[in-house]
Amino acid sequence: MNKDQVEGKIKDVAGRVERQVGEWTGNKDAQVHGTVKQAEGKVQNAWGDVKDAGEKTVDRNRTNKPTDETTETEKDDEDSRRKAS
Repeated sequence: MNKDQVEGKIKDVAGRVERQVGEWTGNKDAQVHGTVKQAEGKVQNAWGDVKDAGEKTVDRNRTNKPTDETTETEKDDEDSRRKAS
């Protein structure tokens, strides 16, 4: 979990609470402000998800890179060619 995911979730929950309190008290401004804050949180959380997925993809690609080392099969093929010459 990265910073954007955590902060986004906090904003989402805080906005949800503020919106709900606004509904209970009949305060339309609090309802609107809570809804906006909740939406901001959802967007920030989604951005964090995208960043996290990108980081995982980069990490996965780094570990799956082919090495410059010759494989055992290639070494065996090379030895066979030398012996045949």
